[in-house]
Amino acid sequence: MSARVRVLLVEDDLRVARVNRDLLERDPDVHVVGSAATCAQGDALAQALAPDLILLDVHLPDGSGLGLLRHWRTQGRTTDVALITAADDEFSVRTALAHGAFDYLIKPFTGARLAELVARHRARHTPATTPASAPRLDQASLDRLLGITASTAEALPRGIDPHTLERVYLALHDLARPTSAEEIGDRVALSRVTAWRYLEHLVRVGRAQLDHQYGLAGRPAKLYRASGEQGAAPTEI
Repeated sequence: MSARVRVLLVEDDLRVARVNRDLLERDPDVHVVGSAATCAQGDALAQALAPDLILLDVHLPDGSGLGLLRHWRTQGRTTDVALITAADDEFSVRTALAHGAFDYLIKPFTGARLAELVARHRARHTPATTPASAPRLDQASLDRLLGITASTAEALPRGIDPHTLERVYLALHDLARPTSAEEIGDRVALSRVTAWRYLEHLVRVGRAQLDHQYGLAGRPAKLYRASGEQGAAPTEI
């Protein structure tokens, strides 16, 4: 017997929300417990209804669904959240995944893909054994749970964690100006040396650019910026 899934929709287009509800409830074990059209409504209903699964749009009248997702995570809400949105830019996708979204559907999508999303949610929450007898995970099992394939892991050099790498990149992207390894380290709770190592990797793979800032004496300071950002030109004093 399938586990019953209680779903909250956060979607400002009422027609789209109605279509999504109909698609979801083709499965008799899925029940849409509420529908919100704004970030404020979505936050209130998430607290009041405690759904199992939240399907969240990015573009909402009073803000971004990505900001709402970030708010939930900082508040300690671990509910499964999947984005269903027309936002197809890489930054939105990476931001959603970095803040714990477990899936991302770009509109328009098929009913089969939505059903797959629900099935993935169920698989993540299969009734477990009691904590005392729950099996331990080895690294291979954990990688499968996290969606990390062997090819993904092999693409990164030793000592570069993919999730930490995304956090460093997003911090660099958000600043939108040349910045130091020390400042990035402060933003993502890493040592300056560790942040430098991740920034150097981003430079090597073309996702960041390196500038040198020259002062009065000593070696030039290394400043980094996300590729494609318009940063200030290095200053020579």
